[in-house]
Amino acid sequence: MPRKPSKSPAGKGPKTPARKPARIAAKRPTAAPADLSQERIVRALETIATHLSAQATPDAAPESFERADAFVWHPDGRLSAVPRVSRVELFLLKGVDRMRDILMENTERFANGLPANNALLWGARGMGKSSLVKAAHASINADRKAADRLKLIEIHREDIESLPALMEQLRASSFNFIVFCDDLSFDGNDASYKSLKAVLEGGIEGRPENVILYATSNRRHLLAREMIENERSTAINPGEAVEEKVSLSDRFGLWLGFHRCSQDEYLAMVRGYCSHFGIKIDDEALEREALEWSTTRGSRSGRVAWQFVQELAGRLGVKLAAK
Repeated sequence: MPRKPSKSPAGKGPKTPARKPARIAAKRPTAAPADLSQERIVRALETIATHLSAQATPDAAPESFERADAFVWHPDGRLSAVPRVSRVELFLLKGVDRMRDILMENTERFANGLPANNALLWGARGMGKSSLVKAAHASINADRKAADRLKLIEIHREDIESLPALMEQLRASSFNFIVFCDDLSFDGNDASYKSLKAVLEGGIEGRPENVILYATSNRRHLLAREMIENERSTAINPGEAVEEKVSLSDRFGLWLGFHRCSQDEYLAMVRGYCSHFGIKIDDEALEREALEWSTTRGSRSGRVAWQFVQELAGRLGVKLAAK
């Protein structure tokens, strides 16, 4: 027969161990962990708010533009003055005469308060696209009073999404600005080009009258070929998808194409640099060494010519300071 459960002396059910209530009490949750969690959340929110406040865009200070003629834009709203721009003299840029004249005329009209176009300088690497922009800016400013000088602002490719914030700062200034982006192009699923499209044309505010955009790129349409092909293959209407991508470069009024230079143009660049910096060398030896240098580099361009001149000057003990 099964054994009957034993009863307590009072006959009120099974015996209960004396320490069981203590164990039950120890398992009861307390309010302390919840309070700690709330404190952590509050501290985290306060930290986030502090960081956001520190990164807020500061108010524009138009008078600060008098400090220099060139600045670099940072996406946190800062404009860093550039005391000395890395550039070459305009007359040293060889083989780009037509593009030079067009860009100079456009820039001078803009500096004089007349209508002018945004410009896209595209084409072969090392042919002086960015050098031409910086040289044109310096040439226009050469004989201008301080209050009439053009300001050059460089924005990096990865900061294009902050371009509207930069426009907002420049709109209130009395100066005229060239906003310059070197090596501009877009790859993959990068959608930041839409910020540039809105600023160039089509945005509700548009481009400020005192701002013009100059960009350089190795690509005529700023987009990789495979990027355009992907849009064509995956879109419901392939023609419209490609049209949106290609329309970015259409919003630059000036397209200036730079092509690989000839051997004579390459040698003219080398001779021009040597004459300007006072590098003395027999012309026959100069030509032979310059051509050998370009052959080892696999190309002829203004950049290759400058690299050869630096090598030659270093070997001959000549400092690259204009004579």
